[in-house]
Amino acid sequence: MNLNISVSTKHSLCRYGGSFVLLLLAIATSTVSLAANLPQASAVPGGVAVVALSDDADFSQVRFGNKRVMTVVDGDQWYAVVGLDLSTKPGAQSLSYKNKHGETKQLSFNVADKSYREQRITLKNKRQVNPYKKDLDRIVKERKLIRAAFSKWTNRSDINMQFEQPVAGPFSSPFGLKRFFNDQPRSPHSGLDIAAPSGTPIYTPAEGTVIETGDFFFNGKTVFIDHGQGLVTMYCHMSEISVANGDALQRGDVIGAVGASGRVTGAHLHWSVSLNGVRVDPVLFLKPFDTPSAQPLHARSEGTR
Repeated sequence: MNLNISVSTKHSLCRYGGSFVLLLLAIATSTVSLAANLPQASAVPGGVAVVALSDDADFSQVRFGNKRVMTVVDGDQWYAVVGLDLSTKPGAQSLSYKNKHGETKQLSFNVADKSYREQRITLKNKRQVNPYKKDLDRIVKERKLIRAAFSKWTNRSDINMQFEQPVAGPFSSPFGLKRFFNDQPRSPHSGLDIAAPSGTPIYTPAEGTVIETGDFFFNGKTVFIDHGQGLVTMYCHMSEISVANGDALQRGDVIGAVGASGRVTGAHLHWSVSLNGVRVDPVLFLKPFDTPSAQPLHARSEGTR
């Protein structure tokens, strides 16, 4: 089955934080109208591909590269929901799956190109740009914890991928920016920065389980939430954490507060969404796919890994 592709611009009036706010998002990429609990489809580097699966597929055996991907059903149609790394090359890509006879099959889909802007940040603390050796030892250990959290896979079928915005505030740095710290190139921005005063509550955007918490060199005080089938969210630079590993969370539960811990230039929330182990644009998961316009690229950006 082929998906119906269209370009859409959506407007809605939604309630958040006790007041009505007019929200607007123009998605100039291919989109798909699917079940209410799926993310916005945008098959670009850093985006999400939603691919219709053949009827003969074993839906527990669908992979992109060497990674298992999420599969969900809408009516009588199954879909693969695939996170696309920022390094994904535009053009033809393919999923592999086992059919009901155990044979390996391929299913092709196309990835469009997308360009991301640059962001240049000046940090007074040069140690946050060029860490000391003892810092590097700590960073290596922390990366293992972060990698393990993002690699978490929990079998779950009731996954709602229409997220609520975890903290009220404008977007200060969008996903995918090509970043330079003190004129030194660094990894692209792997999440979405939301500007908010220190102490502002951070809410769980959808049901999930806390799988890791900690105070990291770059990320500061951080929480990871597992939402199922390789969908994991991360919240960084918090001033305080109010949950613990293993806590089962409902949409709207408070997990902590906005802060300025770790590598930052001011208080804000860095929010990452990871799908099949790669970071993707959180805007694609925001309910109802309408979000505040990103603010000018200044002040609140940081170096979250």
